[in-house]
Amino acid sequence: MDLGLAGEVAVVIGGAQGIGLAIAQSFAAEGCRVAIVDRDAAVSQVGHDLQSASKVNCLGYVADIVHYRGLEQVAQQIITNFGRVDHVVVAAAIGSGKYGFPFWNLEPADWSRVLDVNVLGTVNSAHAFAPHLVKARNGTMLFIASVAAQIGSQTDPPYSASKAAVINFAQCAAKDLAPHNVRVNVISPGMIKTDLNRSVWQAWNAQQPTEQQRTYEEWADEKVRRIAPLGRWQEPGDIANAAVFLASRRAANITGQTVNVDGGQVMHS
Repeated sequence: MDLGLAGEVAVVIGGAQGIGLAIAQSFAAEGCRVAIVDRDAAVSQVGHDLQSASKVNCLGYVADIVHYRGLEQVAQQIITNFGRVDHVVVAAAIGSGKYGFPFWNLEPADWSRVLDVNVLGTVNSAHAFAPHLVKARNGTMLFIASVAAQIGSQTDPPYSASKAAVINFAQCAAKDLAPHNVRVNVISPGMIKTDLNRSVWQAWNAQQPTEQQRTYEEWADEKVRRIAPLGRWQEPGDIANAAVFLASRRAANITGQTVNVDGGQVMHS
């Protein structure tokens, strides 16, 4: 589907792998020029590979979203190199690496890094790029959250709470940016086989008696059938499809919303 995005510039923060990379690839497939921002130094090669595959201008930039000044400098570099920014996606996130059930399996000190990356990193990203969108009086922001933010998931309390904060911040930002014709939305993925999801299994499995331990595939397949009405995994490409749609003019009247791509896991009456 031609979404009318050709020639525009998409910035994908946390785009060197996983969901972020799938989103970057989908923007490139729509003819967008893509700036990939990631703390992984390999992001430069990722940008080069995407440009070779898509035949559109793609560049990688190294920055850590917890360091605002560095991110602000990268935003200016992107404006210099591409001449504009139209869409900003924040897909960078971490979990605590521990397992809840109950929350006191974690220490209060386990929360800080998660909140710094997931909440303040999102805020830093918005601060770095919003002035450019406001100046152009056009554009979109998209934050990747999680269904865990909406159901009080006990799996990783710092992660769940941080993603709930991201959803709330998106609503605040959507109201502030609406007069400038800038839309802000959230996608909440459900069950996706990512490194983060695998780390949840590892933390769970380590707590189980030997006879109750499962392989990752056993644990994951059992879980997705139990909690998702469609009974199947979501793929990074599913999130990417929703991301490019929300960036397009076909979604011109959608802002401040959280779209769950979750196989029906979360339903609100």
